[in-house]
Amino acid sequence: MKAFAELYLRLDATTSSNAKLLALREYFAVAPAHDAAWAVYFLAGGRPRQLVPTRVLRELATQLSGLPEWLFEESYQAVGDMAETISLLLPESEHATDEGLAHWVEHYLLPLRGQTPEALHERLPQLWAQLDRPSLMLCLKLITGSFRVGVSKLLVTRALAQLAELDPKRVAQRMVGYTDLSHRPSAASYHKLIAAESEQEHQERGGQPYPFFLAHALQTPSEQFQALIGPPSDWQIEWKWDGIRAQVVKRDGQLWIWSRGEELVTERFPELHSLVETLPDGVVLDGEILVWKPGSSAEDVAVQPFALLQQRLGRKTLGKKLLADAPVVLQAYDLLEWQGEDWRSRPQHERRAQLEQLTEQHPLAPVLLSPLLQGPDWADLERQRQASRSLGVEGMMLKHREALYGVGRTKDMGVWWKWKVDPFSVDAVLIYAQRGHGRRASLYSDYTFAVWDGPPGTAQRTLVPFAKAYSGLSDEEMRKVDAIVRKTTVETFGPVRSVTPTLVFELGFEGIALSKRHKSGIAVRFPRMLRWRQDKTVEQADDLAILQGLLG
Repeated sequence: MKAFAELYLRLDATTSSNAKLLALREYFAVAPAHDAAWAVYFLAGGRPRQLVPTRVLRELATQLSGLPEWLFEESYQAVGDMAETISLLLPESEHATDEGLAHWVEHYLLPLRGQTPEALHERLPQLWAQLDRPSLMLCLKLITGSFRVGVSKLLVTRALAQLAELDPKRVAQRMVGYTDLSHRPSAASYHKLIAAESEQEHQERGGQPYPFFLAHALQTPSEQFQALIGPPSDWQIEWKWDGIRAQVVKRDGQLWIWSRGEELVTERFPELHSLVETLPDGVVLDGEILVWKPGSSAEDVAVQPFALLQQRLGRKTLGKKLLADAPVVLQAYDLLEWQGEDWRSRPQHERRAQLEQLTEQHPLAPVLLSPLLQGPDWADLERQRQASRSLGVEGMMLKHREALYGVGRTKDMGVWWKWKVDPFSVDAVLIYAQRGHGRRASLYSDYTFAVWDGPPGTAQRTLVPFAKAYSGLSDEEMRKVDAIVRKTTVETFGPVRSVTPTLVFELGFEGIALSKRHKSGIAVRFPRMLRWRQDKTVEQADDLAILQGLLG
């Protein structure tokens, strides 16, 4: 436990990728395999659900520190992180356990879930008394599910590859699915990550998918495309679907469905289970899961808003009505494995040709073949792209015909571009603010925005909240807004401040839908601040009618 806490401090103390890479290599070079297995899990993004209710942690923190509740709350607001706050307030322990990370996670921490508050009040102080301050903070971050450190999965992959003298792409392949909740890290699973390459490895993967290949944003004006990327004939062009990126894996008579977040989601999509009978063995499809409702005519939009798909994701059980109201399909656009052979090193056009042949020869409903788009030049394709919103898509994908299927967002094996339509935008008013996290823990950087419930001139019109956003401003702008928030605070509700409405921002978002859960009746997707409208007064901000008009 202490060794992993020391690694956490080293990683948190630097922004240098080389320094972080060195720290990782030095840790994995000496860590016992079982501890290393859990370290990879946490560093690569694995997060078990919160083990102890926040209420119990607050009660114990005030009890053990001797602080009144109000002073604990002030301390938390100043620090901005529950685990760090508690670790700083508890008395320093004179003991430091020698037990490793794996032993702590499996024997002490995971068994905490589901225990009664009385049992937790008795057990947790005993555990915390065994830890020095860095180890205590780490322990609390694992308990609260808030463990994060500035390390990417790619950096962890590179560290393991250098340690084992392997191709990083091989390690990346082995790590797919490693952080899924169904996976329990072990010494054996760690040894598999760093084992020497074997000719049998491909045949022994079971349901493991491939690392996803990701696209780069193309934001250059289309008039420059010809000079920048060449003619449209060099590219495979498709719609950019707004759903859940997924790989469907069929091997050994079994079917697995993986999300881009490397979660096993097979049970979430029973409509696709029929593929276990119709999809040949040794096939991996890459595509997008969408809610699909064909209309009565060819002109009717078949793909449904992401919000409808999201309703399915938020349910623990999928009833007959929900399945009937939101049926899904897979829009397949790539073939990664064929007849048990890895096809990622074949060019895009060859993979596409085999995918078309597969869908022609086998009845794969509910799998649809993502259509290819044609145009004599980029100007014509730009005109087609303008219809994206009416078709329920986000723009276009450009995939070079000779591109191989890479790992992550790289260009070493070819290029995919995402050519998205411009975001929706409205001018909204900041009405609530909350402190951020990490380096922004001391700043009010998380904001709630509102629009008017009527146009200018409406009697007694009020501001109605509809979105929260925290990204888009520079550090300098954030500091200026923070100062204004502090000066214009009207009331404080726990960590949230309500402010006198004085600030207007242009808010951008990718999607919009009706919502019964929001006071405004509107829900927006991926909101962010595009710019601070210092040229506009609060009275000039937009109203609900503008948002409703964007629903289409």
